[in-house]
Amino acid sequence: MPKSRTNLNPEPDHNSPYLTGVLLRYSTFGAAILLFLAGLLLLNWWLIIIGGIAVGLGIYDVLQSKHSILSNYPIAGHIRYILEDFRPEIRQYLLEDDKEQVPFSRQQRALVYQRSKNVSDTNAFGTLDNLYAHGKEWFLQSAISEPLVNKDFRIVVGGELCKQPHDMSVFNISAMSFGSLSANAIMALNQGAKMGGFTHDTGEGAISPYHRKFGGDLIWELGTGYFGCRDAQGNFDPQSFAEKAVDPQVKMIEIKLSQGAKPGQGGVLPAEKITPEIAETREVPLGQDCVSPSSHSAFSTPLELVTFWQQLRELSGGKPVGFKLCIGQPWQFMAIVKAMLETDNYPDFIVIDGAEGGTGAAPVEFMDNVGMPMVDGFLLVHNTLVGAGIRDKIKLGVSGKIVSGFDIARLIALGADWCNSARGFMFAVGCIQSRSCHTNTCPTGVATQDPYRQKALDVPSKAERVASYHKNTLKSLASIVGAVGLQHPSQLQPYHIARRLDDGQIKLLSKFFYFADKGALLSSSARADVFNQMWVMARADSFLANNDALISYNKDSRDKGKETSTSRDLGLGSFANLNEGGRLIGNVNNTFREIPSIEVD
Repeated sequence: MPKSRTNLNPEPDHNSPYLTGVLLRYSTFGAAILLFLAGLLLLNWWLIIIGGIAVGLGIYDVLQSKHSILSNYPIAGHIRYILEDFRPEIRQYLLEDDKEQVPFSRQQRALVYQRSKNVSDTNAFGTLDNLYAHGKEWFLQSAISEPLVNKDFRIVVGGELCKQPHDMSVFNISAMSFGSLSANAIMALNQGAKMGGFTHDTGEGAISPYHRKFGGDLIWELGTGYFGCRDAQGNFDPQSFAEKAVDPQVKMIEIKLSQGAKPGQGGVLPAEKITPEIAETREVPLGQDCVSPSSHSAFSTPLELVTFWQQLRELSGGKPVGFKLCIGQPWQFMAIVKAMLETDNYPDFIVIDGAEGGTGAAPVEFMDNVGMPMVDGFLLVHNTLVGAGIRDKIKLGVSGKIVSGFDIARLIALGADWCNSARGFMFAVGCIQSRSCHTNTCPTGVATQDPYRQKALDVPSKAERVASYHKNTLKSLASIVGAVGLQHPSQLQPYHIARRLDDGQIKLLSKFFYFADKGALLSSSARADVFNQMWVMARADSFLANNDALISYNKDSRDKGKETSTSRDLGLGSFANLNEGGRLIGNVNNTFREIPSIEVD
């Protein structure tokens, strides 16, 4: 370490330290002056122009008071800001390791690019992963594995009260609004979804003309701003909603309670980014910031939320209605489940968004420190529904850093019904992870409203890439399912995946994660007592915790102990009675999912 940083009483190495320091600090400015004078003496216009600009910049730096670096190091100080501006690109292209995820690794991005372009995604000379590292997971292949003919895996979303169930892919485009993304990006995504037969979530920015142009299946997301179906005060407008929701292109309705990028916060689209098209689409005025409140005005309790989704179901003509959230306080989700049980009214689906974030811009504190990660949030939702005995009534989707066939297979094995991806499909339309989504200066035209920048995004070719990425990712998923010896991803179970622990031991995910017993919460007999405690805190008539109930529960159970049934069939015999179109009985994660009939041409 330099002596100047360790010696508290340094002695100068020369007689004029201050003068030397000034000369070093202003040396670049001095060089600019000499260059300008040389141009004048030689009558060289190029030297005069370059030197003059540099001298002018140096004078400005000396006189300004906003940046101390520029004041102390005129001209040269700009090098620091230039390097800072280009730091993400320098790191991404020159310094980043292939496996370093910031937030997506070079290998992950390359995989999407290759699959979207229909080029080979195979690698040689072995894995780059450390297979003995803590947390490494792998699927356990079967001795009777075989390649699958059917690779277009689909599920049907729609419960007992749904009149128009939606047949959808197990891999779909996650919520991204017009306004956050450019018109060309929205068109490319929707045309790709149309070509590939999968579903496109609109995000909370309403249904734009660009969502409609190619007719791809839509999930209409309603956020707290009710964009596209709001009155002058920003409240929900049932008539406006009904007029748009009955459109055959709209397949499902999704109420956004919170999002992974900034759970607990609303959003602001600055006035300068609001074009006439965005204003018309969102039904907001020009020249004002477009504000999404942090919570809904249409409901304030779990019971009112149930009433609201039933209203949407009726206004849309019986289409599937559900909600999306990033899990925060667990008893609040359990309160929603209690409201479902009390009213005997269930959403057709729930989407769990992870705090891993996404395309939404957010403060660093929210990105890093607020909200539950996707796997933990999903398992809480899944186990709560199983513990309440209603998991079979509701389909579950997940969203959060999902880009590969392994990502999809792993989450379906844990109990999910389908997966969404936002940034994966952004890569497919050309995103390079410049992380400038919120600046309106996206270099690839994906996340900008600059008409000149987005013009570079060619819709027909990018739509082809979106469809190809989806097709090739499902092909990869099919390879994993076939290698495990199954016919459909819904047959995957946690015991098909092994995980290495920090002490080197190996556990199946069926033993690593907690999986609730069916109906256990209803009798307060969950093996993980924290679930029982959070369940008694939940109340159907309020999102506030019932702390008195928790105190009473703890007092009653302090000396009693709990007898719970833990016997479960963890063996492969779970599939002994599986027939085409039948149910999985006794499976580890307690999902009772319909296995689609498989037709082979």
